[in-house]
Amino acid sequence: MFACLAIVLPVWTVAQPGEVYVVQQAQGATTISVGGTVIPYKEVTLAAQLPGRVNFIAGREGDRFEQDKVLVAIDDEELLAKRRAVLAQMAAADAQLRNASVQFNRELFSPQSRAAPGGMGLPNLFDQMFTRPLEAFVGDRHQGVERSADIYASGVQIQEAQSAILRLQAELQAIDTKIRDARSIAPFAGVIVKKHAEVGDTVQPGQPLLNFADVEYLQVEVDVPARLRPGLREGQMLQAEIEPSDRRVPVRVAQIFPMADPQRHTVKVKFDLPQGVSEPGMYAKVLIPDQTAPARTSPVIPKSAIRYNGSLPGVYVLNEQNEPQLRLIRVGEELGGGFVTVLSGLRPGERILANPGPRVSAGWSKESTPDH
Repeated sequence: MFACLAIVLPVWTVAQPGEVYVVQQAQGATTISVGGTVIPYKEVTLAAQLPGRVNFIAGREGDRFEQDKVLVAIDDEELLAKRRAVLAQMAAADAQLRNASVQFNRELFSPQSRAAPGGMGLPNLFDQMFTRPLEAFVGDRHQGVERSADIYASGVQIQEAQSAILRLQAELQAIDTKIRDARSIAPFAGVIVKKHAEVGDTVQPGQPLLNFADVEYLQVEVDVPARLRPGLREGQMLQAEIEPSDRRVPVRVAQIFPMADPQRHTVKVKFDLPQGVSEPGMYAKVLIPDQTAPARTSPVIPKSAIRYNGSLPGVYVLNEQNEPQLRLIRVGEELGGGFVTVLSGLRPGERILANPGPRVSAGWSKESTPDH
């Protein structure tokens, strides 16, 4: 029964042939049937993040996989080769860093500025005893400055080696990211609903590979006319008709989008479905209350009372002598519980046969018709 519908109906069991039903009057807001599509609760499109050849697909449409399962893999041999090259460069940069550290320590404890110059014999001895002291005395040479410059140069070599290692680490991280992007991983437990590629296909970045969805929980997505939006609220229970059997099931308002479509003047609304009543992609109609329409005052009768003369619906109305008379009617909407509204042909208070038997015909009845 609709959340906004206040229809007083008698408690009704399966009608026996010949039972009499007094036509009731429905009261409540008019409902509008709005069509929508059954969709998965969650659905993603996994697309290629880098160019390459597809060398693995986990399954086919309908196969179920758990979260973090690899669904599609693209050939990554070139990326793995680049990764090995970067690792080799990192090893060389690490060796350069260690060498720069050793040279820096040597400069601290054995400065090159104090090293003996090249040469042999008396010239070398003369340089050490007279030339260097004289240069320092007259100001042509300053060993402290030379040592400071040598220490700074050794420190720069250490920084350059460290920067090279950091740059290679960044390159390695970028390659690892691309290697990870070469695999499409299931973000949640679900099934493959559509494949866009096969093993051996060459793909480009952005090209769809497959659609993956959680079909355990389903929703109906409906574009509701803006005038019906005030009659909806999240958590509200309504009724929906699921094709192909048009079976009625309860639905709950799960999400109301905050903006209306400026072109179509509709608001997108999602309704939660009970489990096991439909499949993704099927058509469904949700019965939404229309608060702007006049209140419903149509007569209500059981569906079992309707008999068809060709394509024309009719019911057996009892006259004052309790004789059944066939009368044509116009059938309105279904209300659930086996009842329908009547647009014309009946008035509240009239008596009809709730379930005419095969021996009932217009003007006479061979079966008893006790009041119900």
